[in-house]
Amino acid sequence: MRRYLLLTLLLLPGAPAQTRHVVAIAHRGEHLHHPENTMPAFEEAVRLGADYIEVDVRTTADGKLVLSHDATVDRCTNGTGEVAKMTFEQVRALDAGIKKGPEFAGTKVPAFDEVLDYARGKINIYVDVKQVTAKELVAHIVDHGMAGHVVIYSGRISKEIQELNPQLKIMPESGSVAMVQRIVAELHPPVIAFGAGDWKPEIIKLAKDSGAALYVDRQGGDTDNPESWQAAIDAGADGIQTDRPGELVAFLREKGYR
Repeated sequence: MRRYLLLTLLLLPGAPAQTRHVVAIAHRGEHLHHPENTMPAFEEAVRLGADYIEVDVRTTADGKLVLSHDATVDRCTNGTGEVAKMTFEQVRALDAGIKKGPEFAGTKVPAFDEVLDYARGKINIYVDVKQVTAKELVAHIVDHGMAGHVVIYSGRISKEIQELNPQLKIMPESGSVAMVQRIVAELHPPVIAFGAGDWKPEIIKLAKDSGAALYVDRQGGDTDNPESWQAAIDAGADGIQTDRPGELVAFLREKGYR
């Protein structure tokens, strides 16, 4: 009787689909209304219910790991210069919020350690490797107890990361049929990343057949909307990276994907 009632509820018109879980990845945190790659953006992503925050990791001249999508600090702070040629103290002295609005004045460029500590127990991290060694990256993630709560997007150091700590989830880019064939044979990655250009049926099938989860970019342009999210899920996406984490989370809940 209980099984019959459950089946009846699932078949009712308008009932959410009971399907796989699809994760919401907040691109640079919630950065449409908060300064990107900063603590306010990450705090808002957590509040909205995202599963991951995406962060861009670089190394300063004195070997500290900080967050910056660009190689320079020019676009997002009140300073100028290359992150790799600045000390941590110089980077931290900059204002990373004022360009977004006066309410964010005084916001600092976060250290990677700071974000790892904040995220632990709250949210997973999608690490976009910009300029950092595999050894340093692995050490920081493990030391902060986040080894089971990250995916790492990096083609060039994926193998080295895997060798240093097989527990860490590497996430190479799909690229092409030939690329997926190679990364599956060499790395057997648990997750494969897709952009708009390589989200194609023949590449998706190869990645799916390998047993990997598929995380696809849908941020920006005309792809970050419910129609595009649903199309991605229908094609096999297990995770969606978005500039609109609040809207995506609401959509996934409404459709029964979380």
